[in-house]
Amino acid sequence: MGEVVVVRHGATEWTVSGRHTGRTDIPLTDDGRTAAIALRPRLAHRRFALVLTSPLSRARETCALAGFEDGAVVEPDLVEWDYGEYEGRTTTDIRGERPGWTVWRDGVPGGETVADVAARVDRVIARARAVDGDVLVFGHGHCLRVLGARWVDFAAEAGAVLAFDPARLSVLGWEWERPVIREWNAAMMDG
Repeated sequence: MGEVVVVRHGATEWTVSGRHTGRTDIPLTDDGRTAAIALRPRLAHRRFALVLTSPLSRARETCALAGFEDGAVVEPDLVEWDYGEYEGRTTTDIRGERPGWTVWRDGVPGGETVADVAARVDRVIARARAVDGDVLVFGHGHCLRVLGARWVDFAAEAGAVLAFDPARLSVLGWEWERPVIREWNAAMMDG
């Protein structure tokens, strides 16, 4: 039972401005690229039996800049939450129409439900758990927060409490046979 290291992509113009970035394929900023390159030494000492990446360019570019382009497998289930009509909008803007709104509780018109994202993430978890060795995953904030919650058998909505910043690492592992979160939203990763 190996560990799963999850990496959120580097910053984009929309992550910097707080806009919900689901399926819109926004490139990394220069700072996002620099942060992705900075992941390289933090991951270089690890050996991964499988590297998975979202098909969106911001995740694939982070994967490549971190040094894992060769052999990375595009996993469609790692694509970010489909925000439907809220794509490109900020939470503040949405709350002007729907006070107190949260994606975790209230969903998005014309997009995915939290259960839809959980179903995709559960398939990724099953794939990772079937691998003999460690797995490296490159993806997106909300989708990876759901992955963290589902890894430890929590409801997908529990991902709301797992903040995950751009170009940060998290480690999902085991304590005996129980899945645990070993590290979350880390700027640095120990040996």
